[in-house]
Amino acid sequence: MKFSYFLLVNFFSLTFANLDWSQDKYPEKWYNNAHDNLRKILNHKPNKNLAKNTILFLGDGMGITTITAGRILKGQLKGTNGEEEITNMEAMDNVALSKTYGIDSQTTDSAATATAYLTGVKTRVGMIGLSGQAQIRECSPQLENYKVKSILKWAKEAGKSVGVVTTTRITHATPAGTYAHTSYRNFETYDGNIFNLTHQLNGCKDIAAQLIDDNSYIDVIFGGGRRKFLRKEDRDYHELDKTGERIDNRNLINDWHEKMKLMNKTHKFVWNLDDFKNLKPNEYQHVLGILAWDHMKYEVDRVAQENIDEPSIVEMTEKAIELLSTNPNGYFLLVEGGKIDLAHHDSNAKRALEEFVAFDNAIGLASNIVDQEETLMVVTADHSHEFNIGGYSIRGNPILGLVRTVEYGELSSAGYTFTSLSYGNGPGGLKEIRKRNLTETETSYNLNNKFCFEQ
Repeated sequence: MKFSYFLLVNFFSLTFANLDWSQDKYPEKWYNNAHDNLRKILNHKPNKNLAKNTILFLGDGMGITTITAGRILKGQLKGTNGEEEITNMEAMDNVALSKTYGIDSQTTDSAATATAYLTGVKTRVGMIGLSGQAQIRECSPQLENYKVKSILKWAKEAGKSVGVVTTTRITHATPAGTYAHTSYRNFETYDGNIFNLTHQLNGCKDIAAQLIDDNSYIDVIFGGGRRKFLRKEDRDYHELDKTGERIDNRNLINDWHEKMKLMNKTHKFVWNLDDFKNLKPNEYQHVLGILAWDHMKYEVDRVAQENIDEPSIVEMTEKAIELLSTNPNGYFLLVEGGKIDLAHHDSNAKRALEEFVAFDNAIGLASNIVDQEETLMVVTADHSHEFNIGGYSIRGNPILGLVRTVEYGELSSAGYTFTSLSYGNGPGGLKEIRKRNLTETETSYNLNNKFCFEQ
């Protein structure tokens, strides 16, 4: 598989492009494009090797609209119109669509989907590493019978090294899907509130404790979320005005050190950028990198700092591959672009799309440093958002700007300006659409088989 690379440019340098596309008017261009693509496909030789290494890239909340808008932004950041850009993920040899749902829901979440693509077993929304036999928030000895193994554990049992990279907390739904078994995704830490003594006595364990107590086999972990591992009286290593959340008198980072010593394993806990950059292959058997107090910073905010204090998803991916590649049996690595999703939850298209570009850049970086003959790379998403694109923008219109079109009067009955990107819910949705509840009759088909409902 061949990939291109991407140079990140500050968004504020993005201007209205509308570059010359005069050659697009002539059919010869498109005939030649089709001919070149067909020749490439016909000459392609499928790689039938058994994969030694597997990297699963997961764009959280990265639906089709995000890919489309992200592709355009990526091109525009490079000075083109944007629509013609080909992302690293789209340049892969095989591209397909996936279908997602939970066993109890039409629209699923990151917990249920992580269980599905990491274990092969669909489950209920909000649950991780348990089959649908369990109930949401259930805590009982019976949960032991409902546990399902993830590909991370399968890979380790096959003698491979394993790692997790995420831009969220390492106890968040997607990364937790590689190692945890919990009936509620928000059981991230023993905080006495969401997870308390009653849950523990009834047979549950918080996700952070599961990582340290039950999953010491994981070789490399990079992400955020120190707050879930530190006690309330423990001051954070970097953000000194902040403390941990645990009330069970356990500092799990200290516990991890003690466990590694008892196992006679060389190990390194990493919380800052300098120590991260200094990590070398074969230096430590286990690396626990919790590089932020909470989630890691959005890429656009990270690079805007005067003193950058966190690695990027590209740097974490590169370092993880470097450390894991020393195993002659190969490795499995999960890389999550988790903050695509978090930005969408805030109806923040700019940050969501910048995260998409950084995520795609990590894919391009990985493709350039691994041996394609023995490495399987898979890119997918877990769910989408109420994120839409439309408005008949002219070619090269800034994807994050106002729509420029000759049809304002037809597209906006009031003649107002509008953006091509919009959200159907959350802070970006309309605050007041109507002042009454809709009825089932209004939202069903009428006699003419046409939808007849207000939004």
